Amino acid sequence: MLKHNLGYPRMGAHRQLKKACEQYWQGRIGRTELFVTAKRLQEDHWLLQQQAGMDLIPCNDFSFYDHVLDMSLLLGAVPDRYAPVVTDIPGNAEIDLCFAMARGYQQHGLDITAMEMTKWFDTNYHYIVPEFTANQQFRLLSNKVFNAFDAARHCLGTIPKPVLIGPVSYLLLGKEKGGGFHRITLLERLLPVYIAALKKLQEAGAVWVQLDEPFLAMDLSEAEAAAFRHAYAEIARQCKGLKLMVATYFEGLRDNAALAASLPVCCLHLDLTRDAQQLDAVLQALPPKTSLSLGVVDGRNIWKNDYEQSLLHIRKAVRALGEDRVMIAPGCSLLHSPADLSLETALDADIRSWMAFAKQKLQEVFELDEICAGNTALLEANRQAIALRRASARVHVPVVKARTHAITDQDACRRSPFPERQHVQAARLKLPLLPTTTIGSFPQTDEVRQLRAQRRKGAITAAQYDAAIEAATLDAIRWQEEIGLDVLVHGEFERNDMVEYFGEMLNGFVFTQNGWVQSYGSRCVKPPVIYGDVSRPEDMTVRWTKYAQAQTKLPMKAMLTGPVTILQWSFVRDDQPRSDTAYQIALAIRDEVLALEQAGIGIIQIDEPAIREGLPLRKPDQEAYLQWAVRAFRVAACGVKDETQVHTHMCYSEFNDIIAHIADMDADVITIETSRSQMELLQAFAGFRYPNEIGPGVYDIHSPRVPAVAEMTALLQKAAELLPVRNLWVNPDCGLKTRKWPETKAALENMVAAAREARLRIGANVKV
Repeated sequence: MLKHNLGYPRMGAHRQLKKACEQYWQGRIGRTELFVTAKRLQEDHWLLQQQAGMDLIPCNDFSFYDHVLDMSLLLGAVPDRYAPVVTDIPGNAEIDLCFAMARGYQQHGLDITAMEMTKWFDTNYHYIVPEFTANQQFRLLSNKVFNAFDAARHCLGTIPKPVLIGPVSYLLLGKEKGGGFHRITLLERLLPVYIAALKKLQEAGAVWVQLDEPFLAMDLSEAEAAAFRHAYAEIARQCKGLKLMVATYFEGLRDNAALAASLPVCCLHLDLTRDAQQLDAVLQALPPKTSLSLGVVDGRNIWKNDYEQSLLHIRKAVRALGEDRVMIAPGCSLLHSPADLSLETALDADIRSWMAFAKQKLQEVFELDEICAGNTALLEANRQAIALRRASARVHVPVVKARTHAITDQDACRRSPFPERQHVQAARLKLPLLPTTTIGSFPQTDEVRQLRAQRRKGAITAAQYDAAIEAATLDAIRWQEEIGLDVLVHGEFERNDMVEYFGEMLNGFVFTQNGWVQSYGSRCVKPPVIYGDVSRPEDMTVRWTKYAQAQTKLPMKAMLTGPVTILQWSFVRDDQPRSDTAYQIALAIRDEVLALEQAGIGIIQIDEPAIREGLPLRKPDQEAYLQWAVRAFRVAACGVKDETQVHTHMCYSEFNDIIAHIADMDADVITIETSRSQMELLQAFAGFRYPNEIGPGVYDIHSPRVPAVAEMTALLQKAAELLPVRNLWVNPDCGLKTRKWPETKAALENMVAAAREARLRIGANVKV
């Protein structure tokens, strides 16, 4: 059987690409140094996969920022506003255009907004959303994929497998700018450019090309299904001799099994780690000459593969098709996995033995093939490792399970309906119209990060560390008072990450040293690992929030991460339903909420940016998820008195299809990302007549540009035309941890000025 991989982590085991990109953006290195780092990383990853025994090794899975953005550049789908970045500025190149589209551009007298960013299906990876107009034209623009093929072939001495997003999924990943058309109608203009790219790869010597079509595992309209049939019929007609692999992942094909199997391609890839049941239907529908790639190793979690389960699928496929028509691979790109478990020298040895990172997952693919060839020793060693984890007494805590099972409906309800709470909270907080606040975190400077490192190494005492964090917190409070924010935050200088920080203080979690995963661009996260039952042994945030509130007479907002986000942004145990783990985390957060209220904190924010991200990809599965996800949030939030104001935050989410469930969360205030979409997301809240208060973001924190006062005032005017002004707040899109202080200060000063201007304009002219 052929063994292959769909994609490999880009950043490097030590985040080399992250560091190089950020140095380039800061002007500390030039283009040459950036490209040298990228070349070295790609070659290392190609050779690593070759040494792991992969027969087909992907290329073009590497990206400086995002693979969807790379497709837009390849296909010439560059919005007109970016033309001056290259054409009018001597020395700028394609890489600068790429970064401008992703991050915005505010140099050389230009002020260009970034493209919209949203979640990649149900992962925590963010992609840059393609923008399409009714008269959209496509052309081959970037040479990145062709250069990657040549470089990989030279490095490996064998023919690599180029990876591209397939044409139908590429269109469906985008967004229409302007009305009157659906992006799928652009397929006729797009196909000739795709075919030109494929022919160019074939002329360069490519044998296999992987076309990722994750939308084949989604609910499709008839027009979308027809687009798949037409696209691949045309590609097959014009690209004879080229072996195409269509890759699906993140969900099963289900009702699209016959459609996918009928596509005139050489191989179809299935993600069996997400839906093993699809195999039977595909085996029945697959044409006689089409090969099948089995994704049997989980590319999105860190638990060791259960070889016995994987072998059941492999042997079934081999019996039906023969070995020569079966390939084995991870379920999806290993982009979503940390790089190398061997670097985790400090991790608990028992728990470490239960895991596999990207490098080890390639070894699992290799070993499965070896077992199929008769190596029973590898199978027995795997059986023993799986059995040890299942039998471990460290995983199950009866008292935690009992408390979870005892949750009642009353535990998930506030004492009074929102209108009554709103009146009580207004009397307590005495906030102005359009109150200003931030989402929670302030920039994490090198000095703050060094403090944490010194504390871990024992270079400074706990008292010295606390004094330094107190000083940073006090400075942030005084500055917020100075610029005129209405509700303050303490800045979270003591926190490394919004999930990791809490996991470190909860039972049932362990942490890696180098388990970094790309979230967007150069942003990497190190997800905690939930290996057992979760509980809260002591206070987690009360000390710092209480200290901050004592330094000011203004309201201080406490900051917590919600149960669904902690669940979604961790590597979660796979031996019990996710809902059970979510309820365990919810009870831990509930205990913290009540402790904060007891300490006198009047505003508590429970962030749930991942609640939309966790939504199952297929509509029939979504209602059950939303029921337990919303209930978990309410269990965490609903123990407080009416006078305590509960906020939640969500970012980069489309809310139209779940707006009723968002309302059912019953948070007093919700803050959301809306600046890149120009308040477009508020249409869902307006159409639903969302009853509670809402803070639409007016400042895009994922870009270094500083929005002008007039720009933010205009966004507030749009918001006021859609929702009651008495329910509107003014805030950035998200936390400011990743930004620098100069741009943060300038942007927030402008935001406060915009709120004041809007109070004069909107307060006088719009009925409250």
